[in-house]
Amino acid sequence: MHDQFIIASATGNDVETLVEDLLAAFAPAGTQATLGFLYVTDMLASSLDEILRQLQQKLDVRDWVGTVGLGICYTGKEVYDQAAAVAMLTQLDGYTLFDIADANADLDTVIDRAALNFGIIHGNPNQVGFPQTFQQLCNFSQNTFFVGGLSSSQHATPQILNKVIEPVISGVLFKDNAGIVVNHTQGCSAMENKHQITKCQNNLILELDHRPALDVFKEDVGEVLAKDLEKVNGYIFAGLPVPHSDTNDYLVRNIIGFDLNNSVIAIGDYVEEGSPLMFCRRDGNSAIEDMQRMLENIKSRLSGQPRGALYFSCLARGRNQFGDDSAELKMIQQALGEVPLVGFFANGEILHNRLYGYTGVLTVFT
Repeated sequence: MHDQFIIASATGNDVETLVEDLLAAFAPAGTQATLGFLYVTDMLASSLDEILRQLQQKLDVRDWVGTVGLGICYTGKEVYDQAAAVAMLTQLDGYTLFDIADANADLDTVIDRAALNFGIIHGNPNQVGFPQTFQQLCNFSQNTFFVGGLSSSQHATPQILNKVIEPVISGVLFKDNAGIVVNHTQGCSAMENKHQITKCQNNLILELDHRPALDVFKEDVGEVLAKDLEKVNGYIFAGLPVPHSDTNDYLVRNIIGFDLNNSVIAIGDYVEEGSPLMFCRRDGNSAIEDMQRMLENIKSRLSGQPRGALYFSCLARGRNQFGDDSAELKMIQQALGEVPLVGFFANGEILHNRLYGYTGVLTVFT
């Protein structure tokens, strides 16, 4: 891998002006880039094809990947509620692009097995077959470490793979992950008690530790919330510990309802009897503390100066959890310095072979 990482950002609905602003930001450094990452807010979803076409015409960059988000980000800055684009040009090698059109795709025909070491992928949550296709990809490439995010939009959810497409999954695979450091932040704090699911059905938890599930939940959250379960929405979540994790990692899932008569809890994922479960709080202090933990871990693992970065963060994070002044991105900037960074706010975040929620996934190139 080489040294060049250059970013540009621009706002506005006029495509020609927006592209000119992007090009102007790239111009002083010049470029020998091989790969471009391009993210736009969903207000530009219908213009993405034209934006990409003009960039391809005016920049000698061979390959492009990217997608659409309800918010986008770059070094120290978050952008929402306006037509905006961010791009990062990189001089990387040893990679291959791929896309999976649907759940019936033959992965041997679309993926180069020789390039299965590290992958940056974008997923389409509006495609019915996404969960199955993502699982097939993970099973096909068990040794590949994936990072990425699911497109988020009030309109179309296109992706970029040298042209604008709408597959289930697309992205770039690298043969070598040397110099790439990845970590994630959950933004939640787990409560002290860990339980075992002793009776369940699909996404319904009937018993925890051989007791009615709702009784256990009320004890964990305390008397105030137990008396008014409507207050737990957006504050208390289910945490599903990741098996064999040496970092106490867990998947955060929404609590989507209670059956008061039968003491049942419904969560936003399927569960199995015998699996562990804990409840988690999500608040600003927890998010800041865990973000700082992640950034310190990233810094401790860097083998050299960071040269570029990608950040995929949950829609529920950003301004919704850290405030309106780009605080989440400024924390990264303060920790890493003026490292070229781009990314977007996703409808689900990908790390390794798992789909997360309420998570920020940071990838740093050194």
